[in-house]
Amino acid sequence: MPDITPNAPQRALALHRGLDRVWRNDRGLWGQITAVNHTTLGLRFMGTALVCFAIGGILAMLIRAQLATPQGAFLDSERYNQIFTMHGSIMMFLFAIPMLEGLAIYMLPKILGTRDMAFPRLTALGYWCYLFGGLILLFALLAGVAPDGGWFMYTPLSGATYSPGINADIWLLGITFVEISAICAAAEITVTILRQRAPGMKLTQMPLLAWYLLGTSVMMLVGFPPLILGSILLEIERAFDWPFFDVARGGDPLLWQHLFWLFGHPEVYIIFLPAAGVLSTIIPVLSRTPILGYGAIVAAIVALVFLSFGLWVHHMFTVGIPHMALAFFSAASVLVAVPTAVQVFAWIGTMWKGQPQLRLPMLHVIGFFLTFVMGGLTGVMLAIVPFNWQVHDTAFVTAHLHYVLIGGFVFPMMAAATYWMPQITGRAPIKGLGAAAFCVILIGFHGTFFIMHLTGLMGMPRRIDVYPGNPEWTWLNLTSSIFGFVMTIGFALFALDLILQALMGRRRSRNPWQAPTLEWAMALPTPSYTFASLPLPAQQHADARLVLARGEGALPGAPRGLRELLVTEAGSARPDHVAVLPGNSALPLGLAAAIGLFVLMMLAGLYWMTLPALALVTVLVWRWGRGMAFARDHDPVPVAPGLDLPVQCHKRMTLAHTGAVCLLVANGTLFASLLFGVGFLSVVAPGWPAPSPGQGGMPEALLIGAIVLALAIGMLAARFADAARRRAKPVFAGAGAGLTANLVALALVGWLAATALDDPTAHARDALHGVLAGYVGLHAFIVSGFAGFAFDQARRGEIARTRPGSLPG
Repeated sequence: MPDITPNAPQRALALHRGLDRVWRNDRGLWGQITAVNHTTLGLRFMGTALVCFAIGGILAMLIRAQLATPQGAFLDSERYNQIFTMHGSIMMFLFAIPMLEGLAIYMLPKILGTRDMAFPRLTALGYWCYLFGGLILLFALLAGVAPDGGWFMYTPLSGATYSPGINADIWLLGITFVEISAICAAAEITVTILRQRAPGMKLTQMPLLAWYLLGTSVMMLVGFPPLILGSILLEIERAFDWPFFDVARGGDPLLWQHLFWLFGHPEVYIIFLPAAGVLSTIIPVLSRTPILGYGAIVAAIVALVFLSFGLWVHHMFTVGIPHMALAFFSAASVLVAVPTAVQVFAWIGTMWKGQPQLRLPMLHVIGFFLTFVMGGLTGVMLAIVPFNWQVHDTAFVTAHLHYVLIGGFVFPMMAAATYWMPQITGRAPIKGLGAAAFCVILIGFHGTFFIMHLTGLMGMPRRIDVYPGNPEWTWLNLTSSIFGFVMTIGFALFALDLILQALMGRRRSRNPWQAPTLEWAMALPTPSYTFASLPLPAQQHADARLVLARGEGALPGAPRGLRELLVTEAGSARPDHVAVLPGNSALPLGLAAAIGLFVLMMLAGLYWMTLPALALVTVLVWRWGRGMAFARDHDPVPVAPGLDLPVQCHKRMTLAHTGAVCLLVANGTLFASLLFGVGFLSVVAPGWPAPSPGQGGMPEALLIGAIVLALAIGMLAARFADAARRRAKPVFAGAGAGLTANLVALALVGWLAATALDDPTAHARDALHGVLAGYVGLHAFIVSGFAGFAFDQARRGEIARTRPGSLPG
């Protein structure tokens, strides 16, 4: 029975104070640098993304001001090209992706019933990489050297011949820097959803928002590596003249388009899925009824994840691909509308079954329906090849893109902001201002982009800055520009509403929407530790807040003074062990700064200075791992009455293990994309001669065989060390053998590159040989680092039979 003695409130207060001491950020400016708490970092991601959205919106208004008159006297062509390139890049890479990352980081622990994300320092590293990469792009815009080849950076326009200077390099290196953040977030989200759900919360029972974010994170792990590879190849071509995209030397510009759109079209669904998760959360709450078709929605999510990767040629219908491929990708582009329609009809059915309340979040939901469905219809039109040929690269495509992205992402994100803002601030909104902002945005948006469909059908190309010979477009563009400024006023009102709510709104009671979900089962605003005790199966609803606050759930308080959370099995959510998370740290900032230094040295052309930067990165990564090692056994932790669980060092399937699997998936996708590039160029690109009889002789074959043998020995040594944990000496010997074998492999790769490979600037074939050798060498270096770390652990006695999870990930 619950404790109702007079001392119960004092004990509960002591419980909360103890948790706050362990989980809170450090004080002052240093605390802002070292913070790793998911609530802090989630808000930082979303706040920074909103600032980038405002900057991107200002650039959009500059574009509309330029196009308001045929002569476009507002901007010259060079500045205009930089502005429209930065507008697209900011909205895609610095707003949409970081916004969904911030939403996931902020919300997941709250809806899953845990205290933090799986890897808090990785979350912080992702934020700092995002911030530094974004600042590189924004400072380039202020300095007049921003990218100017479009947010898609098509070759050969973005090559060194047609884009001299560092403009394109800033995009390639800055966006790749930001992509580190995306990969970090994807691994983090996947592991948190699979391994940190509250006890008994099976996959088939978790909130739909978690399903949407799981699908998003898997797509990010698979979808971002092709873009990273393409950016690396193009930067190598620009910096070192290796001809991956130069037709005269065996390259092909279409390789860039394939790699880019292998990322670019899944990107649309990466953005849409979290927004759809928001809708699946808000609609049933404000309709006062459970969601209709939970299983059908989950099936639709899975279908979208798979189908979205079969659509990339949807953007390449006019490049001259075979008719069979046109038919296949056209059919796939139409088919993807089916799982999307399943979700739309499930939301409409939920509203029909319930009693919708026209409160502010629901207004934005209605704005989504009015906008996204129209964008989906034009998307089906663009999937039809003959129509696509007619409107390709016209303003019609621009209008469709904005209907899908603003309708499918921005309106749901505004609904999310108004729905969860009371949880962030603990305050109610200013009455009437939010509704006025919604109306102005809706009118301004449709007035701007609906008319762009008409200018596109009249033949207006995208990305032009003047049109003096086409007076028939003038009044349409002027009208679009006027409504564009109206929309901007609406977004300004929306931002003002959020600011006034945070500063002046009246205090709001818990759970103002009467929602049944766990994120409302805590104090407002959210404490640093999220839950005073973690919800057991019967406590996984908002009404359990008093029980959880009194410490009557799992893992109550912080009696050991550590940041502890519960790790469960992936499918059944059966409690498995207790994870001890690292505390506040400046390492993420230092590591991001070291990576940023490498990027800046590349931009400056000081390639020899990249080696000290890489050395600094290596030292910081080593220090990162040292802080995660367990040097001694730990007693089992009391989790609930009758349930004691081991600490992570005593379990093999740790969070680090699951995270390593996620990163291996991303790495495998990168390698598969590289093999795709090799196959594409060798089959499609012109100017590929047959191999000469003397190519690939005995010395090269022996070198390659020796490299493979060394890597195999290293792998076997690692397996031997893993199997011999019970005795220190075999572990020490196995780790040492693995380190030696990988160092030998690394040396052999260097010897092969220096003596056996042809000049990589002569032909794309030779450049690909160099990249493949570099890929193997990089992995030999990384594995050597892992082996060296294991060797050091064995030397210090940190590896033992009783601690199978002592190797940090």
